[in-house]
Amino acid sequence: MTTKIKVGIVGGAGYTGGELIRILLNHPATEIVFVHSKSNAHNYLYQVHKDLHGDTDLKFSHVINQKIDVLFLCVGHGDAKKFLAENIITEKIKIIDLSQDFRLGGTTGKRKFVYGLPEINKAQIAKANNIANPGCFATAIQL
Repeated sequence: MTTKIKVGIVGGAGYTGGELIRILLNHPATEIVFVHSKSNAHNYLYQVHKDLHGDTDLKFSHVINQKIDVLFLCVGHGDAKKFLAENIITEKIKIIDLSQDFRLGGTTGKRKFVYGLPEINKAQIAKANNIANPGCFATAIQL
């Protein structure tokens, strides 16, 4: 059996976070380690995303667990840069930003983001540790 990719999600209470949770819960190669939400900390995911009832017993967390391989940022536009400025995420963790903050290529600290549109940046995406607003979730999950 292969090792699963350990995933953390920031902003899991919103629409994008909910859709990502649904996809990753059913993805055979991923394990959701935590779903971060300040406003819903300690609530079950299914209390916010009603259609997840029976699919998971995970609760929202207010803590960022660094024992992950990939961190998805599902926060509002402008909040991804703010989150990364306020939280130190080790460089070994890949970051996929689903907002528009780094879409046009951007940097924060030592992290440089590649725009995740595979039709244009396929080679760069394959080597990237930080991807901005990928064209689809499937591209991001291939990391």
